[in-house]
Amino acid sequence: MTRLIPLCAAVIGLAAAFSTTAVMAADPVVIKFSHVVAENTPKGQMANKFKELVAEKTGGSVVVEVYPNSQLFGDDKVLEAMLLGDVQIAAPALSKFSRYTDVLALYDLPFLFKDLDAVDRFQQSEQGQMMLDAISKKGLIGLGYLHNGMKQLSSSKPLRVPDDASGLKFRIMSSEVLEAQFKAVDAAPLKKPFSEVFTLLQTKAIDGQENTWSNIYSKKFFEVQPYITESNHGLLDYMVVTSKEFWGGLPDEQRAQVKEAMDEALAFGNQVARDKAVEDKQLIAESGRTEIIELTDEERTLWVEAMKPVWKQFEKEIGADLIDSAYRSNDTGSVAAN
Repeated sequence: MTRLIPLCAAVIGLAAAFSTTAVMAADPVVIKFSHVVAENTPKGQMANKFKELVAEKTGGSVVVEVYPNSQLFGDDKVLEAMLLGDVQIAAPALSKFSRYTDVLALYDLPFLFKDLDAVDRFQQSEQGQMMLDAISKKGLIGLGYLHNGMKQLSSSKPLRVPDDASGLKFRIMSSEVLEAQFKAVDAAPLKKPFSEVFTLLQTKAIDGQENTWSNIYSKKFFEVQPYITESNHGLLDYMVVTSKEFWGGLPDEQRAQVKEAMDEALAFGNQVARDKAVEDKQLIAESGRTEIIELTDEERTLWVEAMKPVWKQFEKEIGADLIDSAYRSNDTGSVAAN
């Protein structure tokens, strides 16, 4: 019997070793993060930072795979793919959620926010945070907001006053608000995928587009557009989303680790957005490929007066109180959460 004791101990030890090996060899949770822009943009850099942070915080039990430049899905298909489980995280422009909710159209309203500081004040307010849940009934969860920056107008001709845009064809994202915005200045808005914009501009199938300094530089739009008007007329922000099914299926510890990584990555990405707005504008100016037009106060007022009626047009769908609260975030002394 004395000989059996060491043998039993050895068997138990071997079983424990196999058990430990099996746990260690368990397949990691894979998060596919799909987006449509270049890796050197705020979103691209945020996604890569998120990948690094998740690996660090979870010890490799969760692995993030990043698919930039529409390699996996375009923004028009990614939310459907997410609900089917083909992708776990995406960060579409806020305009892309129009099929799921009206309230997020707030962020497309022209001349609503004067700068990113005002945007931050509103998004961190109680109302701004509540808007992350606007798509929960559709099976999606908003994990946070990511900036790209304020939008500028590029065109085949100089744009100084609203009349200059009359009759021109502008590419827009799929948004009724953005459609109304360009119709307000007698322009023709065309809904086209982001991946096609450079070719459309190069072949002169469209006359112009609206975008941030980061996207205009990274996608080389400035090389095929002779004029860029620094209008700061709109906001290009994203909502990072996942599906309720995937998020709820993560163990509590992993979910907390992934959320912590996301919060840190978003803070990083938002700072990148601020820095690149300055840097990329400078690079575009130094290229000599396009002329940057700076509006006078009087010219800018004309654009505001022409486009601001769009607010009233969508007031019922979005909510007058919400629009007012967002607008009051421009005042540093206001409290947007009221």
